[in-house]
Amino acid sequence: MAALLALLPILVVLILMVVFKWSSVQAGFAGWVAGVIIALLAFGLNFDVFWVSQVKGLLLTLNVMLLLWPGILLYNIVDQVGGIRAIAVAFQRMVRDHGWLLIMQGWMLSGLVESVAGFGLPIAIVSPLLISFGVSPILAVSTTAVGHTWAGSTGGMALSLRLMADITRHTPEELFPASALLLGLLIILSGLAVAIMLKQTRHWWRVLIAGTVTAVVHYFAGMLGAIQVSALIAGVAGFLTGTALNRTPRETRGSREINPALEAGEIGYGVLIAVMLTVALIHPVNAFLGQTTWTLQFPAVSTPGGILTPAESGYVFHVFSHPGTLTLFTIALTLLIYRLKPAIPRVDVGKALQSTARSGIRASLGTLFMVGLSTTMEHTGMTQTLATTLGVLVNGSYPLFSPLIGVIGSFATGSNVSSNVLFGLLQDKVAVLVGAAPAMVLAAQTTGGALGSSVAPAKLALGTSTSEARGHEGEVLRNTLPYAVAIAVIIGIVTLVIS
Repeated sequence: MAALLALLPILVVLILMVVFKWSSVQAGFAGWVAGVIIALLAFGLNFDVFWVSQVKGLLLTLNVMLLLWPGILLYNIVDQVGGIRAIAVAFQRMVRDHGWLLIMQGWMLSGLVESVAGFGLPIAIVSPLLISFGVSPILAVSTTAVGHTWAGSTGGMALSLRLMADITRHTPEELFPASALLLGLLIILSGLAVAIMLKQTRHWWRVLIAGTVTAVVHYFAGMLGAIQVSALIAGVAGFLTGTALNRTPRETRGSREINPALEAGEIGYGVLIAVMLTVALIHPVNAFLGQTTWTLQFPAVSTPGGILTPAESGYVFHVFSHPGTLTLFTIALTLLIYRLKPAIPRVDVGKALQSTARSGIRASLGTLFMVGLSTTMEHTGMTQTLATTLGVLVNGSYPLFSPLIGVIGSFATGSNVSSNVLFGLLQDKVAVLVGAAPAMVLAAQTTGGALGSSVAPAKLALGTSTSEARGHEGEVLRNTLPYAVAIAVIIGIVTLVIS
């Protein structure tokens, strides 16, 4: 009975989003209210536990906002001067084989966009390009939905992975190696899935080569300290490798004149990579910027049932080395360089801020309620109750199901971030109870969460908004669901064997 009560707030979120089509903000708020009421009535929630758990959640949400908003703002600035579209067009001109071009667009290019933007934009941006090359709208959206998933955990400043680390009290560095292993598998499997969907399986060997290079670069970029831009660096490497495997002859590539929009795109994200790598790899710079920190101290609190949370600090912000701060510095430097380039159009920063606010407010509110629910469940023992029950039910086979739980979380909430918040702590605790490696199970969670983007109605709705597939999300879902389930099962088997 206790486990069913503990599960109820999560079910509220899932049912309201899947069945009643509520937004993540509405469902998240309802789930948070349900969690607080159940914790109050059945798990001994008192005022001290309530305010400590919620302020801790607020700090975690603030961390999300500091990652999310600057990332969206940079994307809007580059997109405003045509940089995103110019990169895509340049890519099309560089690849000779039509079939391989389609695969690379639906797979590698969509992953690149995910690594810098996310929130369904890879589907919205790339699927019209596929349609322009003769792919039907439903198939274009479907292939892009599956193809971009590999960048869904470490893209966008690695927000999903970092927040899961914060929630579970691990560090991103602890979780990255196992995550990179499973995400590397997802890179290859998503590419093969795109090739099958587009009926271009003759390019399987190119997918294996480009996918392996992308996976290896992704792993080493993160291991060298650049986790927050590891997907972006890997995407560039895969992009270049795929192009080299079927490059257009030099004499047919068209004009070599400088394209201001393309130059703007290269400047924006080139500066981002340079800044992140400088701070990550040059230890004196990292140490100097990391000196200034800020956090809040929280007292020990306990419920009448004996669930004790010791005195501890909240999320520790490294003010000047935080990826959000570095992205803001990148934006300032990018705008300065743009001003020095007369050929690049003047950026309307106010318009970019408005676009950022439209995207960021909704995502931030949804995260706030999801995180608040998670910290409430943790501090009142609800998560531990669920973990104990799951551990008894599935015992040693649990890692097999962990990616599917991540998929379900993203399907319901439309976000790998929210999936990791909802289920990260649960997966961590069950892993300990059944004797599996927590880092491996959490890697499966975030990999499944990334894969779940291909079946998340909220993302598919945004992704279809720029094509004739609008209103046909159900048909897209029928296309993507078999691939999502099949890949999740493969990842689950690997997780079970390794953990």
